Amino acid sequence: MPTDSIRSVKLSTVTLPLRHAISDAKVFTGRQKPMTEVVLLFAEISTDQDQHGLGFSYSKRAGGPGQYAHAAEVAENLIGEDPNDIARLITKLQWAGASVGRSGLATQALAAFDIALYDLKAKRAGLPLAKLLGAYRDSVRTYNTSGGFLNASLAEVNERASRSLEEGIGGIKIKVGLPDGAEDLRRVRGVREHIGDDVPLMVDANQQWDRATALRMGKRLEEFDLVWIEEPLDAYDVEGHARLTSTLGTPIATGEMLASVAEHERLIDGNACDIIQPDAPRVGGITQFLRLMTLADRRGLDLAPHFAMEIHLHLAACYPRETWVEHFDWLDPLFNERLETKDGRMLVPDRPGLGVTLSDQARAWTTASVSFGQD
Repeated sequence: MPTDSIRSVKLSTVTLPLRHAISDAKVFTGRQKPMTEVVLLFAEISTDQDQHGLGFSYSKRAGGPGQYAHAAEVAENLIGEDPNDIARLITKLQWAGASVGRSGLATQALAAFDIALYDLKAKRAGLPLAKLLGAYRDSVRTYNTSGGFLNASLAEVNERASRSLEEGIGGIKIKVGLPDGAEDLRRVRGVREHIGDDVPLMVDANQQWDRATALRMGKRLEEFDLVWIEEPLDAYDVEGHARLTSTLGTPIATGEMLASVAEHERLIDGNACDIIQPDAPRVGGITQFLRLMTLADRRGLDLAPHFAMEIHLHLAACYPRETWVEHFDWLDPLFNERLETKDGRMLVPDRPGLGVTLSDQARAWTTASVSFGQD
């Protein structure tokens, strides 16, 4: 096939309202307000040969307008380029915005372009993204998080857990980190008794424990045979996470809040987790995520990517070790397609690319858009 060129790039920012305001431990410790919406940045890339790619990044509570603004500043640098040269193009965009660095908001803005370019490349090949990258499996173990927030009563959490298991989801994660540790233990015990000993159960403290509390709670939680304890400490406390990893019998999982490969490298080099949880939109896209997978595999870590299952299902299928992918139904209204779950696993779709297209509802929730090049 002759060399193709990028003809146009369209950016859109979409505000997704949540059905219910949700609260994790950060709300109960007074550090954040309940979350009512997610703001997404979509990049749609088209080429002279009428090939199309869709990618997205997102923000919770803050950062959405900044991502959109930075993406709009650098997008024109893609016009006329060969879309196959993904690594080179992302490096070009990094240099176009070099003064704002290679982490955080700027990196998350570039992720939408990177993911769109991979979606386009897989569609050109007529392959699901996982198959383009090289999959180890056609399905991935999946667990539900969206039903386990702290604003829900224990009865509600249990009802949602039952519904998830009936829908073919394999594990349940609930939030902990309340100021009252006894209430955390009551909720975990209640869920464990409800779902039984054989269903995988995880907990997530959302960085709200100090070192002493994390150690004490970690020991108390060992009776529940958890798959992992997630974010027991501040995301950047490498030493503290390393101590927990070496001391507790329950595996430690963390990494979702880190916004670059370099930050994850410190976590990996510090032996600070058993399970690493990178987020492709947060670390800069698929190019960077693949680098992280290599680093994690070299150190023998398990992998459980954070959020954005529409992207991470494909990436988790490409990790040499058996992985987990997080089931969130929040983004369902934005896409015309649905991911399938069966027997505790999420099935990699056979549609080319990511296998999703934007819905009319996503277009209706668009608050701003801008195009570069020729439509």
